[in-house]
Amino acid sequence: MVGRDDVVVAALIGRLGNSDWVKQGVEYLAAADGSCPFCQQVAPANLIEDLNAFFDEQYEADLAEIAQLSTRYEAATKAVCDRLDALVASPGRFIDSETLTERYHALKTAFELNHERLVAKRREPSSEITLEYTKEFASAISDLLMQANTVIDEYNETIRDLSKSKRTLTSQVWRFIVEERRTDLTTYDASATKLGKMIEGLEAKIAEKKGERARLDAQLKAKEASITSVKPTVDEINRILFSFGFTSFKLAVASERGDMYRIVRLDGSDAAKTLSEGERSFITFLYFYHMLAGSTSGSGTTADKVVVFDDPVSSLDSDVLFIVSALIRKVVGDVRAGKGSVRQVFVLTHNIYFHKEVSYDRDRPASGCRRDETFWVVRKRDNVSSLHHYAFNPVKTSYELLWEDVRNSERANLTIQNTLRRIVENYLVVLGGWKQDAIVALFTGRDAQVCASLFSWINDGSHSAHDDIYLAADDNAVQSYLRVFEQVFEKTGHIAHYRMMMRISDEDEGEPAEGETHPAAVEAASPPQGTPASAPAA
Repeated sequence: MVGRDDVVVAALIGRLGNSDWVKQGVEYLAAADGSCPFCQQVAPANLIEDLNAFFDEQYEADLAEIAQLSTRYEAATKAVCDRLDALVASPGRFIDSETLTERYHALKTAFELNHERLVAKRREPSSEITLEYTKEFASAISDLLMQANTVIDEYNETIRDLSKSKRTLTSQVWRFIVEERRTDLTTYDASATKLGKMIEGLEAKIAEKKGERARLDAQLKAKEASITSVKPTVDEINRILFSFGFTSFKLAVASERGDMYRIVRLDGSDAAKTLSEGERSFITFLYFYHMLAGSTSGSGTTADKVVVFDDPVSSLDSDVLFIVSALIRKVVGDVRAGKGSVRQVFVLTHNIYFHKEVSYDRDRPASGCRRDETFWVVRKRDNVSSLHHYAFNPVKTSYELLWEDVRNSERANLTIQNTLRRIVENYLVVLGGWKQDAIVALFTGRDAQVCASLFSWINDGSHSAHDDIYLAADDNAVQSYLRVFEQVFEKTGHIAHYRMMMRISDEDEGEPAEGETHPAAVEAASPPQGTPASAPAA
């Protein structure tokens, strides 16, 4: 930008190219009062007019436009930098802050360089300047912000429709899993297809077997219906009756109906109204016993059963009681062995002898009961019944109770004499055939006197009660006689019976288990066959 070229001084200024220098010097010329500020000579009178003509109004307008352009550019760049400074200070999680900072630094550098060039243009209007191109930097920042805005819009859309977003995310996750595990899925599909074919084959075989089973079940029911009869049961009951001496009556198949029976005498007459109560009970038990292996219908012969024997020995004598006990024990043995259709047996009774016979089991452990059996006692007080469970057989014989009193360390000293007498008389005298004199003769010296004194002491104490004025039954005396009581069994060759009844094992080294109050199983406490476990108490 230069002045007018039709002025006298324009040729020289144009040739020298110093219009900016001259423009600055005009101000000094006016202040010099007509003298030249350079050579200090009197300046020509029309010099100022020529210079003012050279720097006319158009020049001043152009100069003002440059200043205005510089001001607007500075304001615009400042506004942009302020906005970008705020973004760089707090970029948010959707903007790449590092990239934004880098691009903003390049744009700001270009702004500063252009600002310096505009200042130089205002200082030297005649000089030619070229501003740095900033569109590329601005576009890069704009693209980054547009990407951030796009992500923000997507996020806002996700928040506005969470259910849709969850479905989209779920599908994307599954797609990722499928792509990551494609090999495993392919292997699984192959294995599943193979297993599916195997399952189909097995299901076909199962269906075939079920059809065959249904066919066999139909045949079984048909055969059961054809062979269902009371005749085998009648014959078996008659066999048992005759084998145990019941010859005055028997069972016969009812002539009018083949599925029922009747009780007859040997001559064929009806005996139902002339049977005793015990005979009725026994024949009823026998029929019930044989019903366990069959049924009154052709379809129920193989059904599982739970059997309850509720005191079946009422009004029966001891011989029949033994037979009933043996038959019930056979039922229990079959259940234990898994034979037949009976799965569980309950035996209820208030007859102690029957309980002893029916619960006899030589294989029952000495310290309790079998794993598949339990013992219960029903007690009724004040019209209220209570059920008590025991881990052992709680019913004991009188003979076992006598030995339990001997084992008890807290026994009563005044009654131990009677207890010892009843044991000696039942086991050694009555059943063993020993005489008191013969037992005393087995001892020698002082032991013989102690043994004779023992018999005198227990006989005297068992028939009367001494007052302390005549006899002091202290613990020392009782222990002394108990020691001789043990020697009596040893001398007579029955020390094994003594050790068994006193619960003395081989590990106890022969010492009595004093104070043992925990009851053991009945059969473990009972003597072996041939010993007086069921001998009547004196």
